[in-house]
Amino acid sequence: MTKALRTPLCDRLGIRHPIFGFSHSVDVAVAIAQAGGFPVLGLAREMPHEIPELLAQVQQRMGEMPYGIDLMLPSAVPQQASLEGLRAALPPAHVAFVEGLRQRFQVAPPVKPSFFTTQVRSEALFEAQIEAVLASNARGIATAIGLRADLIERAKARGKLTFSLVGSVRHARKALAMGVEVLVAQGYDAGGHTGPVGTLSLLPQIVAVAGDAPVLAAGGIATGAQVLGTIAMGAQGAWLGTLWMAARENHTPPALLQRLIASGSEDTLITRAHSGKPCRVVRSDWIDAWGEAEAPQPLGMPLQQVLTGDVFASIHEHDNPRLIYEAAGQSIFAIEGETSVAEQFDRLLGEMDAAWGRLQRFAA
Repeated sequence: MTKALRTPLCDRLGIRHPIFGFSHSVDVAVAIAQAGGFPVLGLAREMPHEIPELLAQVQQRMGEMPYGIDLMLPSAVPQQASLEGLRAALPPAHVAFVEGLRQRFQVAPPVKPSFFTTQVRSEALFEAQIEAVLASNARGIATAIGLRADLIERAKARGKLTFSLVGSVRHARKALAMGVEVLVAQGYDAGGHTGPVGTLSLLPQIVAVAGDAPVLAAGGIATGAQVLGTIAMGAQGAWLGTLWMAARENHTPPALLQRLIASGSEDTLITRAHSGKPCRVVRSDWIDAWGEAEAPQPLGMPLQQVLTGDVFASIHEHDNPRLIYEAAGQSIFAIEGETSVAEQFDRLLGEMDAAWGRLQRFAA
């Protein structure tokens, strides 16, 4: 059954399986494409000058295989911004709190430059990212946060399929009104920036308002039975993200991989401490510190990143086992050890077959 299960969106994109995989790793994206899925490469954390060379490598490795790119384009950011200028505007109490955490946890300064230590989310940054993405041969462009009519129009004019991650019926209607072609119903279960409604409750609501627009299900999905279940509910595929962090192709820092393996769904939580917007992450001592009684409320985006971006960069660079965390969904339950994308696909497809067999037995 699994090899024959294709939805209209699979045919439209030229992929073998209704599995869509989000990742920040080029190696993961290539492996997902090779396995017959549709990879979506997240570029919201890339420095603008790196994107053209990175996408040139992606295009060379992908060849004719279809793939997408995901951007994060929140609206409430400055037109132009510098780290120095925004650091000077940070509330002194927040600065003192974070400095106290640095001393308490003995956070070493980061050595290597990264997005979190050199960039600030701004309209100028977004435009540079958009221009680079539009110039690529990506088959699709997705926005995780933010809807922009001009981007949708420009992407469609270049033959790119447009996706929007939505967390409510209101967001879905707004996306459809702007001309978005594929809705990704991302539930509360999802890793990263997400809303308050669970995937199983959100999906049928989005399907109901989508009309002829394809809908994908996202949030907490990590098994083939879940993939099949969302298709039974009206989705044309499932969007998975957290699962791929267990793949060798993701090059996950060892301490983070061990945290993911040891954690269950209840070890994730939604916090504003990472970016300033509600974001589901796997907890660590750093995240827990922001829930203590004396902790201030996190600042909004992009100020929270300005306040703590060097810490996030440091704990990843130094693979700090006590503090390291990452955006992760409740699907973390399926991470039991390091694997590969190919092995993950084999397992997902096998689970889809087993689930289909159960349904047939029940029907008989």
